[in-house]
Amino acid sequence: MTADLWQRGCQRLAAELPEQQFNTWIRPLPAADVVDGDETAVVSVRVPNRFKLDWIRTQYAGRIESVLGDLAGKPVRLELLLASREPVALRRPATGPAGAAGGTGPAANGPVSAGAALGGLGSLNAAGSATGPDGLAAPNVISLPSRQPAATAPKNRLNPSLTFDTLVAGRANQMARTAALHVAGAPGQMYNPLFIYGGVGLGKTHLIHAVGNALLADRPDAQILYLHAEQFISDVVKNYQRKTFDELKAKYHSLDLLLIDDVQFFAGKDRTQEEFFNAFEALLAKKAHIIMTSDTYPKGLVDIDERLTSRFDSGLTVAIEPPELEMRVAILIRKAEAEGAQMPEDVAFFIAKNVRANVRELEGALRKVLAYSRFSHKDINIQLAREALKDLLSIQNRQISVENIQKTVADFYKIKVADMYSKKRPASIARPRQIAMYLAKELTKKSLPEIGELFGGRDHTTVLHAVRKIGGERGKNTELNQQLHVLEQTLKG
Repeated sequence: MTADLWQRGCQRLAAELPEQQFNTWIRPLPAADVVDGDETAVVSVRVPNRFKLDWIRTQYAGRIESVLGDLAGKPVRLELLLASREPVALRRPATGPAGAAGGTGPAANGPVSAGAALGGLGSLNAAGSATGPDGLAAPNVISLPSRQPAATAPKNRLNPSLTFDTLVAGRANQMARTAALHVAGAPGQMYNPLFIYGGVGLGKTHLIHAVGNALLADRPDAQILYLHAEQFISDVVKNYQRKTFDELKAKYHSLDLLLIDDVQFFAGKDRTQEEFFNAFEALLAKKAHIIMTSDTYPKGLVDIDERLTSRFDSGLTVAIEPPELEMRVAILIRKAEAEGAQMPEDVAFFIAKNVRANVRELEGALRKVLAYSRFSHKDINIQLAREALKDLLSIQNRQISVENIQKTVADFYKIKVADMYSKKRPASIARPRQIAMYLAKELTKKSLPEIGELFGGRDHTTVLHAVRKIGGERGKNTELNQQLHVLEQTLKG
């Protein structure tokens, strides 16, 4: 009865799973070994690499066991093995607080995959957050640089220290890591091209290097190239001067994976856009994968040909967002540990509340605190952090006022500053006013009544309602979160 168990199970899964998922992850698997015990059957499947093993384990193992158990009439235990290696125990990943799974990855022992914490990647819901094949949210990462000096490979230009192992998982970037892991496990099949956008210092470059390094570990002969958009522009200029466009095509059209940073730099460069469009079409035709990063979403790019932006948007577009407070705290504690220092949680919260722009600035603030502690031979506490960051804090306190917030928000949403104080209530005015109240509470030390007074003598409960409303929506609405991020960076100069 168990001789054809795996075959019958695959037939059932083919009927139950979306066709593309089944063809990508289940169909390529070799025939399983089935050991039929008195009470339990053990089904062993060999998987070609760690990434595919990790994804199948977290996304499909439970369903596979259920289907096989139903067909066998007894419990079935699924064993996933790396091809030509020892079995990897089928463990369900444990969940924990935000950031607890940080630093683990497909290359580590007992990896936590993109779906290990919260589920897989299937679609974007209406609010812009990630949902997996079963409607579960997917995890995310914030990038931390390795302590080892970066070493760039001469041919593919990959930085070998930027891997999935050095990424810290966090809710703010949940779509990006999931998509990147999926591409690393099955390049050229789904989410092609992958377009990742977000502000500076949020880990876009780290993430695409991680994909390249993962694919290279799995397929050492893969043709991979990482480059900044300016390097592609330089290549086009050189080949234009030498009339050697065949060399340019040979270089880019033969790749298995192209990783290109900051495509917004193509703006206004028609010949570069033409050559990139040709390379883009050639790579997709041969099922090579393309991953791009930008500071804005495809349709927000300026002075780039519409046929190119439509290609950018034809695969999967994901945002990397600024880390939320809890994630900033987790990054600080983790980074301090990597530097051999213990960061008290209250100090981490103090720093995280005062440094919000991006991870680079967060790390810069941490370095100041650690250096101040070492040079002064004092323990790390809030007072020491306040002293170490006094320049940063004084700049913030000097520059940000409620009046400045009102003017900045009014300019951003193209309304009059006077509308901030008026009694007008149309959505085009009320919404920016609520956002300004939220930022006033977040970025100044003013009390709710004081803020209400500066907004035309409004009651403190009106301000509280605005703060709760905008704060609640920020975690769900990607577009709003990006707008708030831009406003915060503008206000902080």
